[in-house]
This record gives sequence, structure tokens and C-alpha cells, in this order.
Amino acid sequence: MKSCFCVVTLLTVATLSSPSAAQDSPVFRSDPQHLGVYDSPGVPKLSGIKWRFHAAGRVISSPAVVDGTAYVGSTDTNLYAIDTTTGAQKWKFATGSWVTSSPAVSGGIVYFLSYDSFFYAVAASSGQLKWKFQTGGEKRYAGKHLHHLEPAAETMPDPWDFYLSSAVVADGLVFFGSSDGFVYALDSASGALKWKFPTGDIVHSSPAMAGGTLFVGSWDSYLYALDPANGKEKWRFKTGEDPDVHNHVGIQSSPLVLDSTVYFGCRDAHLYALDAASGKQKWSFSADGSWINNSPVVHDGRIYFGTSIPGILHVLDSKTGAPLFQLPTGTPIFASMSVAGNTLYIGNFGGTLTAVNLSSQKPAWTFQTDGAKENASALTKPDGSFKFEAIFPANPFYDDMVVAVSKILTMGSILSSPVIVGDTVYFGSTDGNLYALH
Repeated sequence: MKSCFCVVTLLTVATLSSPSAAQDSPVFRSDPQHLGVYDSPGVPKLSGIKWRFHAAGRVISSPAVVDGTAYVGSTDTNLYAIDTTTGAQKWKFATGSWVTSSPAVSGGIVYFLSYDSFFYAVAASSGQLKWKFQTGGEKRYAGKHLHHLEPAAETMPDPWDFYLSSAVVADGLVFFGSSDGFVYALDSASGALKWKFPTGDIVHSSPAMAGGTLFVGSWDSYLYALDPANGKEKWRFKTGEDPDVHNHVGIQSSPLVLDSTVYFGCRDAHLYALDAASGKQKWSFSADGSWINNSPVVHDGRIYFGTSIPGILHVLDSKTGAPLFQLPTGTPIFASMSVAGNTLYIGNFGGTLTAVNLSSQKPAWTFQTDGAKENASALTKPDGSFKFEAIFPANPFYDDMVVAVSKILTMGSILSSPVIVGDTVYFGSTDGNLYALH
């Protein structure tokens, strides 16, 4: 079957805090371009768990790691600062709702967005509030007859929309997208609004900065290129639409910019490569109906990304888009992949982190979260794919899909993108843990 999320649906340069922080990861996907490639040895061979930090809610946010501290949000409404040596909590900052955006750290300040509709700036050393900015309201993407679910006349928030936009910081400004449909630029020191740019729908994509241009996707089906100084549009690129059931529409992933090319995945089941200066398409790859919700990573002329159903690691030539090879991963992949050294790290819904040796193109090791060890066997087949009959009822009502998603997340799903600093891999899980593996 094609992997549409239908009836059986599933589914800048940033300022580092110090010159010595060469291996730190201060923003989502390591840098303003969202390369997802880390200048660290990583974990080519797994020794085990260095530590795990347990929050009272799911950890969907990807951590930022700066100067020996990991910063990460949780659905328990807190942002946490955790000692990377011991796993001990340094401080926590309470918001009014879930924190599923990934924090950005710059100039001793941590920036992040919460579902309480505030964008926060807090001191990295203490968690003390510096300022906060109110958006027009954070929410999930919604549509009528979403994914063919009943009742057809009801507008439904998408239970597969997990993330809020993560910030990027450059030239004294902090940039992020909002569910109110705007892309914002705020003064990073005061929180004062510098400009806002309207799109046609929710913005949960995280902006990337490269070559004096800000790139960001919207659920209105467009990828935008904006002037970061004033918010003026340079160009926009149109992706697919799905006006009846809103299944194959929207840019949920965040763009990657490398060598004058913008790469991004889309719910229209395509990966796109665009010319960064003009927005003209260089190539696109069809994933045969499967959502591409994670951000790709490019390494040594190859681009790596994952799909929803079936969960597959796709590897293409980054210049031409020609397929090179693929590996099944079992359950869907929403978390963006990461590369350190000669190893690619992949997290999936089944709560498994897989390290792939890029030379042999085979898994070097796998790790199961606590939630996966407890619950995955009841919900997945021996090959790691979903037992659909155990999760999704026939002819599901909207409420059934919400229950199904909650059931899946009991497997300790990895929606948090792995961050590699030194010889440690950090990632969050829906079992409430932030893991540090070495």
C-alpha cells in the first residue's frame, strides 16, 4: 500500500557562547543552515547509557548543547537545563503549556517557543526570564475531513503535528515561525518586534539562514525566501495541495541550505532541491505517497532523509536527486537525522535509535528507549513495522486517531533529532527521557 496518512493514516550565523564551543550545538540541527552534521567523533560503537534525565512529560524538543549544558523542552510545560557530565538538573523554567520547539542558545540567552503562545528568552546560566513576546496563538494545523477521518464536516487539529518552530539567531535578531501564520523577527536583546511576514497558514517549520537569506516553509504549501533585514519576500516556491482531506499538503520539515541549494521535505511526499538565489527547482524526488516530515542531511555528496509509511531511509545523489540506496527502518521517521564522523543517526516512532555506518551502508548498532522495551512488541511486527490492527480501528472516527497516536507514543517514540557533541549522542523520547549515549 502507498504510505499516505489516510484511513489507516499515520501518519545566521548564530553567535556561540564562546570561541571554545567548537563542538557545541547551539541551535536546531547544529547551525543556522540546519546542516545536521556535527564536528564530533560521535558513537561509532555503543558503550551504553551515560545518563538519562526524566521529565514529567514527553520530550519532543531536540536539545541544544552549549558549554556543558543541555537545554531541552518537555510537554510537562518546562524548559530544562541539564549538566552534560552528570545528567543532573541545573534549573528549569516553567511556561504555561507544552514546549515542543527546540531551543536556540546565543549570547548567554536561551530562546524558545511554547504552546502557551509566548516566545521566551531566558538566561542560560540561571533560567531567569529576560523577556517574552506574545504571538497570535500557537496551535496545531487543522482542516475539515482531515486524513479522510469522520465527521467530514468537522475542522480537526492534526494529531500528527508535533512540533513548533525553532528559532535561529543572527545579527542581533531572533527569527521564528508561528501558528498564527507569521514569520517573526525580534530584537534578540529586548524582544521588540522588528518585522513580521504573513504566510497563508500555520508555520511550524524552523527558519534556516544562509547567504543573507532566511528560508522557511509554511502549511500554506509555500517555501519562502525572505530578506532577514526587513522581512521582504525574495521568492516563494509552490508545493502540492490536497484541499479535500489535507493529507498531502504542508511543509512541516525545516529547510537545509548547502552549496547554494535549499533542500526540504514536504507532506506532498516529495523532497525538493531549489536554487537558493532564485527559488527555481533543480530536482525533486517522489516518495510514493509517504510524508517527508524530517529535515534532510547532506554528507559527502549524498542526501539522507526518512519517510513515514513505510519507514525508509532514502539516500540520493545530492546534485541530481538520483536514488543510490535505501534501508527499511520499520516505523515512521519524523525526527531529523544527524551525521558525525562516518555514522548516521536515525530515530523512529518505534523508539529505536539506529546508527548506520556510512561505508558499509549497514546498521552499526541500535538502541531501544525504555518505552520501546516496555511497549513496542505489542504494537510492532518482527520487522519493526506497525501492527495496524493493534493500533488503528477500521473506518476510524477522529477520536480513534487521537487514541491511536497516544498509543503509538507509549513506545518511547523518538521525535527529537539526535545531537552529537564529543563522544555523546543526546536525544529525547516520548517516554519522558532525555538520553545521553556514549
